[in-house]
Amino acid sequence: MSAASPELALRRLELTVVRRLDGLLHGNHQGLVPGPGSELGDTRVYVPGEDDVRRMDWAVTARTTTPHVRDLIADRELETWAVVDLSASMDFGTADMEKRDLVVSAVGAIGFLTGRVGDRFGAYILNGAEIRRHPARGGRPALYALLRRLADAPRGAGAVDLGAAVESLAAAHHKRGLRVVVSDFLDDPDSWERPMRRLSSRHQVLAVEVIDPRELELPDVGLVALHDPETGRTREVHLSRRVRERYAVAAAMQREATRAALRRAGAAHLVLRTDRDWVADIVQFVLRQRRTAHLARRRQTGGR
Repeated sequence: MSAASPELALRRLELTVVRRLDGLLHGNHQGLVPGPGSELGDTRVYVPGEDDVRRMDWAVTARTTTPHVRDLIADRELETWAVVDLSASMDFGTADMEKRDLVVSAVGAIGFLTGRVGDRFGAYILNGAEIRRHPARGGRPALYALLRRLADAPRGAGAVDLGAAVESLAAAHHKRGLRVVVSDFLDDPDSWERPMRRLSSRHQVLAVEVIDPRELELPDVGLVALHDPETGRTREVHLSRRVRERYAVAAAMQREATRAALRRAGAAHLVLRTDRDWVADIVQFVLRQRRTAHLARRRQTGGR
């Protein structure tokens, strides 16, 4: 591969994202996961049925004896931080791309979209036992540098501790913003659910789950040698109908456990597959999230 090839691939990725998602982020500052603003604004009298009691300004209420709430104003320059899982299980793909390629594409899409409204973008890169921090910077050159770093990360780096990385991110960055966790979430949810819950108590959290179809069901190919890239173990298995059915049931249960854990943690959940149009899935996700946020605002204001 020539030296210009990675740069050309990144430019094609940007064109794909910008061309197909153009128009979604016009107007006021909006994130991929719409939510309230992040800084305190002016205090005003509480309006029953319209205002959220969680925004009650108790100090002013006690001083004036009249209920007051404090408005939230949206930042115009936020920081988006991502936890990017590049464990050995990402070096796998049986459809249009490897899971690792889809991870880079997802991070690139989120980075291009948030960058268009001025957000800085940083990442915690999980590649083996070490967590590498890429500082948050704005602009295309900084995003390109991050994507090149992800694309050039060593393969076969072994297992990662997703929960520890999310915990580190939550402890290091307190200012509200968008936090993205890109992983296949193959670990036991007990290892990362609690850190995710703490992260979402302060920030908007988007969990991007990367899936290959062979992780959901096995083909009817008889005797195969299955290799676990994170533990190095290899085992020969005859893929009989009974084995394939049991595997499909176990895979479905694992994915449902992941969905339930993310729901309990309060994270928005986007699923991207190596055999699907990932850009179309992101578009549908963004539209669905904004539609839900719009309906929630209408309910808060009595339908006006």
